Amino acid sequence: MELFPKKYLVQIEKIVISTGVGKFRNESQFEQKILPEIVKELSLITGQKPAYTTARKSISGFKVRAGQLVGLKVTLRGKRMRDFLFRLINLVLPRVKDFRGIDLKSIDEKGCLNIGFREHYAFPEIDLEKSNVRFGLQVTIVPKVRNREKAIEIYKQIGIPLKI
Repeated sequence: MELFPKKYLVQIEKIVISTGVGKFRNESQFEQKILPEIVKELSLITGQKPAYTTARKSISGFKVRAGQLVGLKVTLRGKRMRDFLFRLINLVLPRVKDFRGIDLKSIDEKGCLNIGFREHYAFPEIDLEKSNVRFGLQVTIVPKVRNREKAIEIYKQIGIPLKI
């Protein structure tokens, strides 16, 4: 069974899901309890283990040192990407409170669609009773076409709910 029209899905290159963990660094037991919990829940949402992202340079205003862990990211391609996109459109976005569509301002000049979630609880894989950490997510859908207008047309054909 095909979830989306094949000719439009071929035009999606990848989906990147990322989250920042910088605000949790100062809490006690970060490395032992909080970080493994975030990794576990991000793995549940995406179906694969996230990669660690580190700071490239030190920024004293943010109290960040070069090489320090600042976030996690997962890049999805192929079947996992298609499955995640199907769940995002049909399960997650309808569960978001007061959702009326994705604003066209969320699409940049190269056609990448950026969707931000304040809490990861919108995903059905997360059990509210068992989850101990609240964190936000950034979902970026990257098309192969590097044109904003063509990308908008592809998103409409796939069925992503855009505000018009």
